[in-house]
Order: sequence, then structure tokens, then C-alpha cells
Amino acid sequence: MRAPMVLCLGLLGACGGKGDTAPPPVIIPVFSDLREIVPGDGLPAAVDIEQANNNLDVALFNGKVFLVFRSAPSHFAGPETTLWVVSSEDEVTWELEGEIFVGSDLREPQLVVWDNKLFLYFAVLGTSPTAFEPQGARWIQYVQPLAWTELQPYPDEPTLVPWKIKVERGTLYMSAYANGGTIFDPDEDPIEVQLLTSADAINWSPASPAQPAVQVGGGSEMDFVIQDDGSLIAVIRNEAGIETSFGSLVCRAPSGPTQAEPWECVADKRKFDSPTMFMHGGKVYLMARRNVTADGFFDLGYGDMSPEDMYWEYQSVYWTQPKRCSLWEVDPETLEVSLLLDLPSRGDTCYTELYPLDETRYVVYNYSSDPSGADLSWTDGQQGPTNIYRQILTMPAF
Repeated sequence: MRAPMVLCLGLLGACGGKGDTAPPPVIIPVFSDLREIVPGDGLPAAVDIEQANNNLDVALFNGKVFLVFRSAPSHFAGPETTLWVVSSEDEVTWELEGEIFVGSDLREPQLVVWDNKLFLYFAVLGTSPTAFEPQGARWIQYVQPLAWTELQPYPDEPTLVPWKIKVERGTLYMSAYANGGTIFDPDEDPIEVQLLTSADAINWSPASPAQPAVQVGGGSEMDFVIQDDGSLIAVIRNEAGIETSFGSLVCRAPSGPTQAEPWECVADKRKFDSPTMFMHGGKVYLMARRNVTADGFFDLGYGDMSPEDMYWEYQSVYWTQPKRCSLWEVDPETLEVSLLLDLPSRGDTCYTELYPLDETRYVVYNYSSDPSGADLSWTDGQQGPTNIYRQILTMPAF
């Protein structure tokens, strides 16, 4: 693990020495104190907050910060889920911008700013708390406060779940996975991880026509960055498993998103749930869920089991262990992932989004069980309240 940078504040000798009275050094990267956004006094009275507040996204549009989040009685799927959209100029007082309710579960919201327009994509799921039942994606376009276009389906593929929609190097991309309903049933059709692109945020096509699915089997949630040399670095959650390998895939496409050849991937036994990637100072960073055990592994190496038995055994163990939301660095050459530090987080946590505040600071939104409360297993956290928080991430200056 790479040592964090230490900044010494004050006069010469502030980092040590006899009679030293200077404040302690500041470790970089560092997260600021939390500000609770949901629930919060700054929200409009019309926003009906439930116990579970989690999946979220933020975007800058028309001089405001737009926030979308899922609010429901439970972390698990059900018919009483609402997506709320609010906006703010100061991120303290918020105005209602929209409410989406269809009588089914709603997840993976993505706010997309493209061509001076604001779009919202999200996945519709079922109502069973014990099943993952994708029913296709929907999108709408912002018109004015409390006014959006009609819900539109995307695409014809009913099993597709969009995960990340982002602009990289001036191009709009969507990472998504098809056959998502098989994620808890690995004997069915394999999951296909796709990387798509669009010129209008409405019509999408494969970034590489020669490789419509960048990963078949095992993977689902994927995020990526494109480096200055045009190469792509990606992290894919490999929860469903590829033969006897579970956890994550860390990948490189030297020719970038349009590469026709298979990506170069290495397996990591840790499962980086809900990956969010960004670049700073030429380095590649990842925010994702961390399993709080001695090694953090999801893949426990039970080689004497069938892949299906491995899958269920690994899941049952993983659900009982505590979690954090963490910041990692990804080596683009070795594809090794190194832990840097944890965000304030506990229990059910980690669905991050960020935007740059200046050259060294980022505003980060995340959800968590009470970060100051007792440690919880992931299962216990999912059964209790979760809130949405805002904080500042300060990174090294380069």
C-alpha cells in the first residue's frame, strides 16, 4: 500500500522537534467532516423521506447542484420506492425538481448533462425483496422546475441495467450490464457487461462495434477512466463468478474504448461493489465498498466446491461481515488496487458520486448507516436506516 502524503503546516520544524507546539501534520488524501443531506432540514417539505435512502447521483446544471436519490421503506426491492430530484445553489437549502414513482423498485439513477441539457436515467426493478428483477431502463429530460418529459424506455433490451453514464475526454459513455436478473442465479444466461456511447444522450451504440460486450460472465457494475495516452482502465464487480474466480476484475484496454481486442484483465479476490472511478494528477482512483476483514476477500478460495456452491457460500459469509466505503488507488501498469483510506461509513454504505470543487478538492456524496454508530454487518445495516451525506475530499496538489 502506497504511503499517504504528509503536509506539514506552519513554520519550519512543524513536523517534529523539541519544544514543537505546531499542530499535527495533515494527511493527504483526507475527508472533511460530514454534512447530512437526507434527511435534512434543508429539504423541501414535500419530499417524503423513508427509512432507506441510498442510490444517488449529483450533477452541475444551470448554476445549481442537482441531486437524485432513492428513498424507500427498505434497502430491498418493494413497491413503495420513490426517486426524488432536488437542486440547490448552496447545498444547504434544496428545491424540489421532480418525483418518480411507478409502483415498483427504482435504482441506479444517473443524471446526465450533455449539450446543455439534463437527462435522468434509472433502472426499473420488481417488487420482490428477495429477487433482482430488471424491467428495463427509463430516461426523462428536464424541462423546468417540476417539469420533465414523459418517461421513455431504453433500450429494447428489457434486462439492461445502466450503471455509470459519464463524459470522458469529451465523449459520452454508458457502462451497463444485460441479463442482470441472473446475478443471483449463475446457472442462467451469463451477464454481459457493455460499454456504450452516444452523441445525443438518447441513442446509444457499442463503443467498439467489434466487441459489444466487453466482459461475458461474472461481471456487472463497471466504471472506468481514460488516461492521457488514450488507454482505458476499468474495475468490474465480479460477483457472479467466472468459473472459480470471484471478486472483481481490474482491466486495461490499451487502445481505449474502441479497442476491438479483448481487454487485459486481472482477477482481484476483493469485491469492489458500486465502483466510482476518477483521475487526479495523472493517477487513477477508485471509490468502492470494502469488506472489513483481515484480507478483505470475497473469494475465499473454496476450490473443493462447485462454482454454484462457492457463490452461495461466499455470499452468505459476505453478508454477515462489516463494510466501509473506501478510497483506493489503481496502478494502471500492474492493475493492483491499494487501499488509501475509508470514508466515514458503517453497515450498509457506499454509492458515491463526486464533482471537482477546485484543483485539489472534490465534493463527495455517499450514503451510509450512522457513521458514528456501532459497527454493523452488511445485513444488519440493510435492515436499518441509511442517510445521505456530503463531504469534501482533499487530494495532493501536483
